[in-house]
Amino acid sequence: MATENNITDSVCVECGRNNLFRVKVLHSSETELCRCPRGLSVKNQDYVVLPTKYGKDLGRVLGEVKHLCSEEVEEIIEITRLAEEEDLQRYKENRAREEEALAICREKVEAHNLEMKLVSAHYLTEESKLLFFFTAESRVDFRALVKDLVSIFKMRIELRQIGVRDESRVIGGLGVCGRVYCCHGITDHLKPVSIRMAKEQNLSLNSMKISGPCGRLLCCLSYEYDVYSHEKSSLPSEGTRIKIESEVFKVIEVNILNKKIKMLGAEERILELPFDKFEYKEEQRKWVVRS
Repeated sequence: MATENNITDSVCVECGRNNLFRVKVLHSSETELCRCPRGLSVKNQDYVVLPTKYGKDLGRVLGEVKHLCSEEVEEIIEITRLAEEEDLQRYKENRAREEEALAICREKVEAHNLEMKLVSAHYLTEESKLLFFFTAESRVDFRALVKDLVSIFKMRIELRQIGVRDESRVIGGLGVCGRVYCCHGITDHLKPVSIRMAKEQNLSLNSMKISGPCGRLLCCLSYEYDVYSHEKSSLPSEGTRIKIESEVFKVIEVNILNKKIKMLGAEERILELPFDKFEYKEEQRKWVVRS
């Protein structure tokens, strides 16, 4: 993993520029934090060859990383070289060949009677390797399938099992909001999403409303979670009992959007007050309502 020294070492001695760039891997939705080696000059939108977890592949420079927070530090990859015209041409040709490879592999999967669903195929740009991505409910023994594929394609074959979230990310589509799936269009690395995020934002816990086409919780539930958590940290939580004059009320809802807190009193009496009416008394360790 990257360290503080890694970041310091990425500053060019000659020009003082921070030689860290965000690079989009062309065949996926992921981006990588990359270092530009000495002697190599890259700029925005340049195509480059870089090492990925599957092998050397083609990417495109999105821009220079000028500010890097400590929590954003990740593994730093060194760009191999600038891509040449023949690399781009090979990439275009491979995209067409991938559909054919996928069709052949599907036939072989059916012939071997394997319980797996093929999602996509990808030829690496700089290596003689063909990747197949699939989903399956359990472990699959595909050794015989790999032997068949090697005899057909005459190159290294790798089968990679991915999750259902990754499947939606690869295929793409439109979400209930009418926009392209977040995982496919704007999210470079999938992050964990929990039901607590929905609860914190007072959203319906109906699984149909907060789940994506992959069957997992919507990626967008995490986008505003930090804001809600920060705002609620300085407010009475749901369930808190607050005495107003001679009556005790129970907080039943904290609405961040309209900046009001709803409380339930005796005889089902509902009282709704704005945030600025509430104050926490440290010495008494309790919430009070300003008059």
